[in-house]
Amino acid sequence: MFCLVNNFDDWTECIMWLTIHFVGGLLTARTLAVFITVTLSTSVAAQQGPILVAGHQICMQAWLSVSLLTDALALAGQALLASSYSLGNYKQARLVIYRVIQIGLGTGISLSMILFFGFGSFSSLFSTDSEVLDVARSGLLFVAGSQPVNALAFVIDGLYYGVSDFGYAAYSMLLVGLVSSTFLLVAAPVGLPGVWAGLFIFMALRVLAGVWRLSSKSGPWDTIWYKDGSEN
Repeated sequence: MFCLVNNFDDWTECIMWLTIHFVGGLLTARTLAVFITVTLSTSVAAQQGPILVAGHQICMQAWLSVSLLTDALALAGQALLASSYSLGNYKQARLVIYRVIQIGLGTGISLSMILFFGFGSFSSLFSTDSEVLDVARSGLLFVAGSQPVNALAFVIDGLYYGVSDFGYAAYSMLLVGLVSSTFLLVAAPVGLPGVWAGLFIFMALRVLAGVWRLSSKSGPWDTIWYKDGSEN
């Protein structure tokens, strides 16, 4: 009925239009889940007072900026996996998955070490207030220690998109966002350590959801793992 009302030339065009909008809706919901969780963390931090939230924002800027460096790796993995998957070269697709995860973990560990030794100097670029800087530097373990987890979360996102696993990417993010947001609200009285723990849980759950999806070998992953004689 929808296709008739909108005067599409053929059913193929209509189905393509509906698919695009459905996938767009899924990714929009996923983005909202991320946005709400991160915004809630800032809201909880803001309730701690101006000095504490200023230090938190320095941590967040470093945490997000460095984490997003792995986005380039995620995009490369997405393109390579999509190419191999669409051509039916599942052996190559499996190799891409292994390599992207390995390089992502290695990149995360390297970024963690850089931040561990350089975050003190880096934070000084944002403020000269000693109290703010003390708060920011107290978040060193959060900023540096979470980088391997962040890197894996981003590269796994790229793998989702490489095989058009948009549904799982969206629904799992909604669940992860709900759990993490609930934790942030419950941990609000703890202060900034509770906020940082909530954000770490947010990224760790994304990784766990991704590992479960890849290891469960369901959906599009079934084709990748079971073809070309990879499984006996």
